[in-house]
Amino acid sequence: MNSSKVINCVVYRHGKRQEHVDIAEISEVLKEEKSFVWLGLNQPEPDFMQTLQQEFDLHELAIEDALVAHQRPKIEQYGESVFIVAKTAHLNDRQRICFGETHFFLGKNFLITVRHGSAEGYAAIRAKAEKNQAMLCEGPGYAFYCLLDFIVDQYANITEALSERIGDLEQGMFTTRFDSQALQGVYRLRRELLALRNAAMPVTEICAQLMRFHEDFIPKNLRAYLRDVQDHAHHVVVDTEDMREMLTSAMQVNLALVSVQQSEVNKKLAGWGAVLIVPTIVFSMYGMNFSDMPELKSHFGYPAVLVATFTICGIMWARFKKAGWL
Repeated sequence: MNSSKVINCVVYRHGKRQEHVDIAEISEVLKEEKSFVWLGLNQPEPDFMQTLQQEFDLHELAIEDALVAHQRPKIEQYGESVFIVAKTAHLNDRQRICFGETHFFLGKNFLITVRHGSAEGYAAIRAKAEKNQAMLCEGPGYAFYCLLDFIVDQYANITEALSERIGDLEQGMFTTRFDSQALQGVYRLRRELLALRNAAMPVTEICAQLMRFHEDFIPKNLRAYLRDVQDHAHHVVVDTEDMREMLTSAMQVNLALVSVQQSEVNKKLAGWGAVLIVPTIVFSMYGMNFSDMPELKSHFGYPAVLVATFTICGIMWARFKKAGWL
């Protein structure tokens, strides 16, 4: 058994933190009234999870899911407990969104959290929850709320941090210069926002199911808190959709501006081509060297042809300039 995977294992009696408890003694503690166990794990081993299955009487399918990351966010009931998967997210040093997962086993008198890939632990959240002993007296539902609220707040912090960056990207897209790297950055950010949206959207359904079907875990006075989390998750979904729409519009505007600029260049090339076609035809005709060509032996034939050619070119240039092609 790898004890390093156990972040914390504490028993709470009447809302007060009492003591750390060994894994082997958990089944006895769970028999006590007005108490619950809060166990935090970080990427545990299969053998260790088998031990927890016996101590907490967990379902084997939930244990199997908890061992594997990259689960979709969901809530499933197994007997006297529910298994919940929530995506975690944070911004790294390069302002890229990094995702992890937290799996919850929520019962009447226990809460187990299993973290996968998340860079930040929940020690501060545990300390914050322990200050509200009145709510902890209600059982592990309040502890679960504190963790879920923290996860959703991280979503909101990301959208707030990205709003200014998206504004700068949007301004940078209003140019006639084609920048493939900028477009790649916008497309990558749109994908990250889509992943954040897909992480936040199931939270609204998780909260709804907990409030509607799991009164044993979520008492009435705690439902208002979950509704608040549900509302925050909904705002994150709306914000990410708006941001993705803004980035999509910016990409379309940039491509349209580039297309208009290319059209202007093509118009100028076509105008100059039309102007130059006149001397090309005239000079190529006189290059054929036939003796019966008009004005071939005239003293003023050469300057007359030049004047006529440049006059026609000037008239064509003026017309194209007036039309905006040159």
